[in-house]
Amino acid sequence: MYILEREQQVSTSLDKAWHFLQNPANLNRITPPDLRFQIVSDTPDIMYNGLIVEYRVSIPFMGTHGWVTEIKHIREHHSFVDEQRLGPYRFWYHYHEIQQQGDHVLLLDRVHYQPPFGPLGTVLHWVHIEKTLNRIFDYRRQQLADVLSTG
Repeated sequence: MYILEREQQVSTSLDKAWHFLQNPANLNRITPPDLRFQIVSDTPDIMYNGLIVEYRVSIPFMGTHGWVTEIKHIREHHSFVDEQRLGPYRFWYHYHEIQQQGDHVLLLDRVHYQPPFGPLGTVLHWVHIEKTLNRIFDYRRQQLADVLSTG
């Protein structure tokens, strides 16, 4: 099992950050274009516990994959989880948290994940998966700063 942790301070309000994060369609805005990310299920403007979101994503060297996640453990203006139900990983559990800190908001991401393919997945993680995830989360960091910053 691997863990990816990221945190970022953004000059914004808790309300603005939560408003953006609670809309599943905004995942399109913070995903690198080369992944050709596309939500294929109908989604509401506001997530709710038990929401199932289906999308397709192009993974370099692995092709295009369907991915189904469930949104759960929502704590309004504080945190939520997206957990893979079907997709390219053996396991994917992504915890999102936001905290007001003065005139900034702290955005926290903690992803527990297990690559597919057993021992081969371990090699793929070292060679490719870890770098790809870091690139994706670096892109998200910039997009979130651009979208949420108020000054």
